[in-house]
Amino acid sequence: SRNSLDIDTMHLYYHNASTQKFYHQLIAYPMEMVPLMDLIVQQELELLLEQEQQTPQNSIQIPPIQVRPFNLRSISNLRQLDPINLDTLLCIRGMVVRTSTIIPDLKVAHFSCTICGNEERSTIDRGTIQEPTLCSSCKCRHSFTLVHNRCVYADKQMCRLQETPDEVPSGQTPASLVGFAFDDLVDTIQPGDRIEMTGVLRAQPRRVHPKITKLKTVYKTYVDVIHFKKIYSGSDSRTSVGMSGKTKFTKSQIDEFHRLSKLPNIYDQLTQSFAPSIWELDNTKKGILCMLFGGNSKRIAPKKNKKKNKRDGYDSDNDSYMEEDDNNTTTTPPSTSTTKHALQKRGDINILLCGDPGTSKSQLLSYVHKLSSRGVYTSGKGSSAVGLTASVVRDPETRDLVLESGALVLSDLGICCIDEFDKMSDATRSVLHEAMEQQTVSIAKAGIIATLRARTSVLASANPQESRYNPSKSVVDNIQLPPTLLSRFDLIYLILDSPNIDFDRRLAQHLVGLYYETPNVIEPPLSQDLLRNYIEYAKQTCTPLLGDDATKELIQAYVEMRGSSSSASNNSGKRTISATPRQLESLIRLSEGLAKMKLSNIVTPQDVQEATRLMKVATQAAATDPKTGKIDMDMITTGKTSGDRQHQEELHATLKEILLEGSRSSSKMMVRDITRQLTEITNVVQQSSQVVETLRQMEADGFVQFNERAQTVHVRRQTARQ
Repeated sequence: SRNSLDIDTMHLYYHNASTQKFYHQLIAYPMEMVPLMDLIVQQELELLLEQEQQTPQNSIQIPPIQVRPFNLRSISNLRQLDPINLDTLLCIRGMVVRTSTIIPDLKVAHFSCTICGNEERSTIDRGTIQEPTLCSSCKCRHSFTLVHNRCVYADKQMCRLQETPDEVPSGQTPASLVGFAFDDLVDTIQPGDRIEMTGVLRAQPRRVHPKITKLKTVYKTYVDVIHFKKIYSGSDSRTSVGMSGKTKFTKSQIDEFHRLSKLPNIYDQLTQSFAPSIWELDNTKKGILCMLFGGNSKRIAPKKNKKKNKRDGYDSDNDSYMEEDDNNTTTTPPSTSTTKHALQKRGDINILLCGDPGTSKSQLLSYVHKLSSRGVYTSGKGSSAVGLTASVVRDPETRDLVLESGALVLSDLGICCIDEFDKMSDATRSVLHEAMEQQTVSIAKAGIIATLRARTSVLASANPQESRYNPSKSVVDNIQLPPTLLSRFDLIYLILDSPNIDFDRRLAQHLVGLYYETPNVIEPPLSQDLLRNYIEYAKQTCTPLLGDDATKELIQAYVEMRGSSSSASNNSGKRTISATPRQLESLIRLSEGLAKMKLSNIVTPQDVQEATRLMKVATQAAATDPKTGKIDMDMITTGKTSGDRQHQEELHATLKEILLEGSRSSSKMMVRDITRQLTEITNVVQQSSQVVETLRQMEADGFVQFNERAQTVHVRRQTARQ
C-alpha cells in the first residue's frame, strides 16, 4: 500500500505571499522542512480520524505518511550542478539507463549485550548509527553485538539517470547522475523511462580503501529521491504518472477522448494530425498510426489444462486461456501450470520504410520518436550488437559485473526507431531476429545468463543499394537484407520519388511555405499533446476482441489473398505464394490497432477491410515480381521468386545433360564452353554467374569437381555411370 501524499509546489507558490515564502524555505532547507511536513500531515489525519470515529474502542492506527513535493519552478541541468546546490531541493530531467535490485537500508539497529542479554535500540541519525558502549544492566563496556534479524530495514534502490539525446551538447558524451529511491518509490521506474526526478542533492566522502577509514578530498554526489514523474520527449507539458507506471488522465480529458472517438472521421483526423509538415504519404502515416496504437499481446495456454481450469473456477468456450500483456500489466492466471508452457503472440507491429533518398523517411522516424512515450532512436551504422541488446560492464562502485540495457531493451513497451537500416553489419542485424518475433533478448556473457524482455515495435528505414530504387529488381535485391529478417516486418512501404508535374508543383509549394516568416502549415485537427495522450489512453484502456463478423471477414480476406496465387498458378503452371500465415497475423494486429483508434472493444469488418487494404498497398506491393507483375511472397520470405526457382531447376537439368554428354569425349570441360552450349540450346544469353552458382551446387551434391581458379569442370566417373 502507498502511504504518500504528493504536493504540487506550484500550488504553494501561487497561493499567497506566506506560502510563497514557505516554498523558498522548502527549496533551501528540504532536510528540515520535509520531516516537518510529514509530522503536520500525520497530526491532521489523526485529528480527522478522531472526529470521524464514533466508538473509541475500535481505534485505527494510521501508518506513517510521507509528503512528496514535486513540480518545482525551475528544472536543473545535469551539467550545471555546483556545490551551492548541495542539500537543496532540485528537479532533474533525464532517461533511466539502469536500476539496481532492492537493497535493505538499515533504519533501526537492535543491539544485544553478550554478557547479560540486555537489549537496546539505536536509530539512524544523519546516515550513522551510534553503537552503545556501556551496558546499563551489567555495566560492561563494548559488550554489545548487532542482531541482524531484529533490526528494522527500509527498501532502497539505486537508479542511474542520464541526459536525453536531444539535450546533449554537440561533441560531448551524455552526463549521468546516481539517485537513491526509498520505500514507495522502489520499482516504480524502469530502464528506458524518461522521468522528472525531484530530490535532495547530497555529497558523500569516498574512502581510499574500503578497509581504511582515510577519506579522499573528492566527494561523490548523489540524489536522495523524493518524487518520480514520467515525461514525454519533445514536450514541455508535464504529465502525471501513477505508481503502476500508467498515465493518469483527468475526467475532462477522458470525456474529450470519448467525444473524439465517436466522430465519424476520427481515422482521417488522426492521419491529418500525424506529421502535418510532411506532404502526402497518407497510407504510410496510417500504417505508422496502427503501429503506435498496436495490437493485443497474448499468451495462449495449452489445451490439456482446460479441465483443471474449470475445477479452479475458470470456464470458457475457448480451448485456451488468453492473458493480456499490454502496458506491462498481467492478470494472474487460474493456475501456474496453465501458463508454464504458454504460447506468446506478439501485438507489436514492425514497419520498414524503403525508398529513394529525400522522401521524408528520417523525418517520419524522428516524429514517431518524439510522439512515443518510450523509445530509442538509433542509426544502423553507429549501432553494434551489444548496443542493441545488452552489454556486460563492471559497476564502478561494487566492482561487480552488471548488465547495461541496450536500445531494444530500453524500448520495452515502446518503439525503437532504426535509421539507415541497410548499413547495419550482419552481426548487428542478426540479433534482431529474436527480438522482432519472440520479443526477448537472450544474454549469456561473463557468467550472466538472462532473457530480457524487448516488447518493442521496430520502425526502420533503408535506402536502396544503388542509391535509387530499381523497379526491375526485387526488394531483397534493392536493399540487400536477409529474407528471414525482411519477412518479420508486418508492413513494407516502398516510398519512390517518381516525377509528376502536378504533384511536384504542390510539393514545392508546401516546402517553400515552411520557410516563410510565418510557416504556411495547415493547422492539424489534433495537437501533438492531444494526439499523444489519445494514443496512450487507447493503449491503456482498449483491448479489442475479434467478433464473429470480423473473424469471417479475416478468413475470407486471407483466402482471397491465397486464392490469387492459385489462379495465377493455374494460368501459367507456376506455383506462387501471395500470402503466408504471418500475413494473417499481421492483418489481426492491424485490425486491432484500427479498432483502438475508435476506442472500440470489438473489431468490426470495416477494420478488417481497411487492414487488408493497407496490407495490399504496402507489403504486397513490395512483394510484386518485377518480371511477371504478380504477387509472390517468396521474394520476401526466401529472396527468390517462384519463377527464379523454376529457371534454376531448368538450368540445373540442362547443364547436367551437357556435362554427361561432354564427359564421354573429354575428362575436363571449360566453363566458357559450357556457357556457350547453354546459350545455343536455350536460345537465351546465360549469365556466367548463374552457371558458376549451379556448378557449385552440383559440386556440393557430389556430381562434378569444379576448379574455380582454372574455371574447369570434371564429371565424377561413378556419378556419370549412375
